[in-house]
Amino acid sequence: MNRKTKKNLNSIIFHTFAIGLGFIMIYPLLWLIASSFKSNATIFTDAYSLIPKEWNIIENYVSGWAGVGGVSFGVFFKNSLVVTLISTITCVFSSLFAAYALSRMEFFLSKFWFGCVMVTLMIPGQVMIVPQYIILKRLNLIDTTLVLILPWCFGGAFFIFLLIQFFRSIPVELDEAASIDGCGKIGILFKVLIPVVKPAIITSAIFAFYWSWQDFFQPLIFMNTTSKFTIPLALNMYLDPQSYNNYGGLFAMSWVSLIPIIIFFIIFQRYLVDGIASDGIKG
Repeated sequence: MNRKTKKNLNSIIFHTFAIGLGFIMIYPLLWLIASSFKSNATIFTDAYSLIPKEWNIIENYVSGWAGVGGVSFGVFFKNSLVVTLISTITCVFSSLFAAYALSRMEFFLSKFWFGCVMVTLMIPGQVMIVPQYIILKRLNLIDTTLVLILPWCFGGAFFIFLLIQFFRSIPVELDEAASIDGCGKIGILFKVLIPVVKPAIITSAIFAFYWSWQDFFQPLIFMNTTSKFTIPLALNMYLDPQSYNNYGGLFAMSWVSLIPIIIFFIIFQRYLVDGIASDGIKG
């Protein structure tokens, strides 16, 4: 076997393996989309096939969009969109300011506070639910949209840590030069540092958007009114063992709920790769 033939064979094996692995990874999504086209009667009897034996596209999507409990799926979609957008923006900006302070400013017990932030990375989010519930209940915020946004407004330890690593990779001389030119602390942040750490900021925004959009636990604890539910909590209502399980509508709206995440990721994936790669190199 000559070198060219061996190279072609290796290429065929590699691409075959890559395509097979890629299909395995994307199969759950393909199954979800295919199931949204099937009738309720054939979803599980014909579960392994991606080609429906009985097409039921219009009925599934219409019944799914009609919603549950007299509330349209459009209302749940709007609730999730409002909560996610505000949560993402406030979380990223809060994390940005915290990371800037901890990495570029010297103040009393700065290292101690940085250690406190890092410790919170090891605390499961479920542990924080009880104290959050007590505080938010005393503020009369339970069952309001604000109750889902407020916990995100103070940043996240993961995002703060990620941004700090980027800030520390930027020479302090840039801050000093900007300060000589008349920039204050805020000016240095927005005019000098943010353009440099933009990949890290967008990476944080992608993760914050995804985590907020798919959050099920907090709405389950904090929300009581159906018309205020977000998508993850609303999808759970499509299944009712005591009456009727609308699996077709569930899968149809599950696919619809993934579209914003996919679009957001496609638009900003370049920054995500740049952010993670740069963090790995600089760290």
